[in-house]
Amino acid sequence: MTRVLFLTRYPVEGASSRYRVFQYLPHLEAQGVRADVQSFMDEPMYQLSLAPGRTGSKIAATLKATFRRLWALRRWRQYDAIYLQRELLPFGPPLVEAALKKRGAVLFFDYDDALFIKKASRYTRLATALRSADKTRDLFRLVHCVVAGNDWLRDVAREAGAERSITLEVAEDTRRIPMHAPHSNDARVTIGWLGSPSTVKYLRVIEPVLQRLAQRYPRVRWEIMGGSDFKMEGVDWQLNDWSLDREVAALGRFDIGLMPLPPEDWAKGKSGGKARTYMAAGIVPVVSAIGYNLELIRHAETGFLCTTPQDWETHLVRVIEDADLRQRIASSARAEVEQRFDPAVIAAQMAEMLKDVVDDVKNR
Repeated sequence: MTRVLFLTRYPVEGASSRYRVFQYLPHLEAQGVRADVQSFMDEPMYQLSLAPGRTGSKIAATLKATFRRLWALRRWRQYDAIYLQRELLPFGPPLVEAALKKRGAVLFFDYDDALFIKKASRYTRLATALRSADKTRDLFRLVHCVVAGNDWLRDVAREAGAERSITLEVAEDTRRIPMHAPHSNDARVTIGWLGSPSTVKYLRVIEPVLQRLAQRYPRVRWEIMGGSDFKMEGVDWQLNDWSLDREVAALGRFDIGLMPLPPEDWAKGKSGGKARTYMAAGIVPVVSAIGYNLELIRHAETGFLCTTPQDWETHLVRVIEDADLRQRIASSARAEVEQRFDPAVIAAQMAEMLKDVVDDVKNR
């Protein structure tokens, strides 16, 4: 039995922690991995982090979370490995990580975003000031294994001096998401977007296209799940707060799912979570042709890849008007996720990786 302490950034409500750790836990047990999880943010802190302002409360919550995290490490010797999902602490240099390694801990660093590119925090200005892109590169060189969400992230870690870096694609559990009802144009078509307040701004990339389509197709329904109070002139977005239960319900309403991304390196670090969720739900993904999306989507078979505004408009018009096309793509996309991204399969790969690295370090 391999014993692993998973240190996640978020509770299960946070997408990156849910997809990179929590969904694998039942399957890891079956693979001989005993996992304990400690989340830096608890559920109240996570909800607080999504609210605007309240800087004082957020600082107090961060201090409490820091104490909880350090307290969880008091028994680190009971574990064969410590698995950092993003980082041990969201601020400061990796001093604790370095001390743990010096004392013999086997360390993994898991990331599925381009954290080595400094971006403004959605939490507070203080969090932005404390955030360092150099810390991510330091962790690449410090830990025994970097676990990346896509090959581009893996290669960046290798180039930065990682001892070992592998790709572990993100799974999607189709058992939690019912298949979409048969696509039809008898009812209003819904174009949807699923995400968080920090990423809803990417809809601005295709704003003129969406405005033209809203005018051309007045019966199309528009919905955002998790985008806070986002507004777009000329497009009547129906806004819904995110929760796990609401997410599944919203996916049942969507017919077409959007995933626009800006043409920048940050977008190359994305690991396709939004598009893969659309695919799993039998929703037609229409996405930017950048980064991992190019590996995830087979154009015109499991979704549509767009580069120019004309691409977006052309492909969205096709899927709005052609229910049979939507159905064909939905069926192919769902089957692809079932075969390629089964959580049990990915968890088996994770378990093998954990055991291999632990054995390698212990046998040195």
